[in-house]
Parts: sequence; C-alpha cells; structure tokens
Amino acid sequence: MAIESVGQQFLLEQMEGMARQAAAGGQAAASREEGGVSFAGELKGALDNINALKMDAADKTEAFARGDSGVALNDVMVSMQKSSVATEMGVQVRNRVLSAYREIMSMQV
Repeated sequence: MAIESVGQQFLLEQMEGMARQAAAGGQAAASREEGGVSFAGELKGALDNINALKMDAADKTEAFARGDSGVALNDVMVSMQKSSVATEMGVQVRNRVLSAYREIMSMQV
C-alpha cells in the first residue's frame, strides 16, 4: 500500500511539473484567448481533481482504521478504486501528451 502511494505521489509530482511547464509556455496563448479555456487551466483542474480523490481515499482509509462508525468498508474500497482509476487516467493522458509532443518535435519544419 505504501509503495502504491509513493508511486501515485511521484506521478502527481511529474504531472504537476508538466502543468507548470505548460502554464509557463501557455501564458501568452492564454492571454490571446477571449474568455476561452486554457490547456494549462484544464490540466491543473484535472490534477486537482485527482489529488482530491487521492486525499479523500486516504482520509476514509484512516477513518476506517481508527474505527469511526460513519465509515464503512465499502466506502473505503470505492474511494480507493476511484483514486486508482483517476490516477491511471492521469498517467495515460500524460503518456499521450508526451507522445504527441515527441511526434511534433520530430517533425521537419
């Protein structure tokens, strides 16, 4: 369980680093948009959502371990699965973005 948490934290840190890079490069593009949604903003929102699901799962796990009466095992398992699916989705999106970036960078200008 601890190894999975470390792996998730590492992936979140990688994705946050990508978001910072995208935000730095996307500032000029975002200023050109007229009320539109920026890629960096969407990426940050997705990362925040993944982090919120991870934190919710951790909170429910701790509450269940303490024996709180309001937390059932099925709630803990559902929260953990949501966190896992969201993290896996984030990893797959990261992989696709990196693949597209590499393909664009290898194009002849």
